[in-house]
Amino acid sequence: MANAKSGRRVLLLCGDYAEDYEVMVPFQALLAYGVCVDAVCPGKKAGDFCRTAIHDSSGHQTYTETRGHNFTLNASFDEIDHTKYHGLIIPGGRAPEYLAMNASVLDLVRNFINSGKPVASICHGQLILAAAGSVEGRKCTAYPAVGPALIAAGALWVEPDTMAACVVDGNIITGATYDGHPEFIRLFVEALGGVITTSNKRILFLCGDYMEDYEVTVPFQSLQALGCYVDAVCPKKKAGDTCPTAVHDFEGDQTYSEKPGHDFTLTANFEGIDASSYDALVIPGGRAPEYLALDEKVIALVKNFMESGKPVASICHGQQILAAAGVLKGRKCTAYPAVKLNVVLAGATWLEPDPIDRCFTDGNLVTGAAWPGHPEFISQLLALLCIKVSF
Repeated sequence: MANAKSGRRVLLLCGDYAEDYEVMVPFQALLAYGVCVDAVCPGKKAGDFCRTAIHDSSGHQTYTETRGHNFTLNASFDEIDHTKYHGLIIPGGRAPEYLAMNASVLDLVRNFINSGKPVASICHGQLILAAAGSVEGRKCTAYPAVGPALIAAGALWVEPDTMAACVVDGNIITGATYDGHPEFIRLFVEALGGVITTSNKRILFLCGDYMEDYEVTVPFQSLQALGCYVDAVCPKKKAGDTCPTAVHDFEGDQTYSEKPGHDFTLTANFEGIDASSYDALVIPGGRAPEYLALDEKVIALVKNFMESGKPVASICHGQQILAAAGVLKGRKCTAYPAVKLNVVLAGATWLEPDPIDRCFTDGNLVTGAAWPGHPEFISQLLALLCIKVSF
């Protein structure tokens, strides 16, 4: 886990069936930037988990919902002292529907609002702000279905022109959906006193169908939040196409479980990609690397980045591509344990991922074992890119 060096400590308010991205992306992004984040849920304690929900647009009149990851809490709600925190984050999903009826939650929110500390709420999270009586006379946006509740609570409703819209009014930051995470997180970092330097980097993500859901979106949006220009490409697909993702989770079985994740939208065409125009390459894990490792154009792209000395960050099963590209000989490398055979046969020195969130840097190569290690994985990539968040 990345070290919390900033001196900033924030609280993340969770509940069962909070939206999967809206919990994990800000949680791991802020940890990667050096902010300490405590995730709590009423009626639960540190070590318990919240089930999350995947909300996605599938062309119907409203979003679809499927099961997400299990999100592990790292603090106990009943032990929270709001005076020890510098800010509050409220994810969306279905959790806010019932958290908005919890008196302790509403008291907590009022304490943050009244103290002037930044409160960042996204999507359906604004139901809690409305219930707390904290939005009267304030400009707010949200998922459109939340608009009537905010208007009834006296808010100055701002219709989101896109689902990435964000609004700031005083110490309240509101966002429409997780599409707006890059701006939402950046605004919160700035409200905490953060200064981002050397952020004009161009990063390429190598995607494929059934890559792991977190392993593409958490680093993708974390880098965007710092001002990086980030492109995502997939062989045989073009900008605007989507890749279905997979939710890989640890649920007590001998291996990870798999469930369908969000659909991830690509931003550029794979054909004709100019590797020289990018400063780094990121390779997510999941099941995509199994077949991407067989694609000659993918192999050539990876070799290009590695031979140029540009940062390459690969996580979990992504190292199957590195092994197939023949770029691991003499390197120190970790990966998901099941990928050890590929790494060792490729001539690398195997670094045991114990615990599973371990990450390592060897020259221009950052490798991680699995998505629990994102904070350190992203932090080590930022170091290679000379991107800093100072408080």
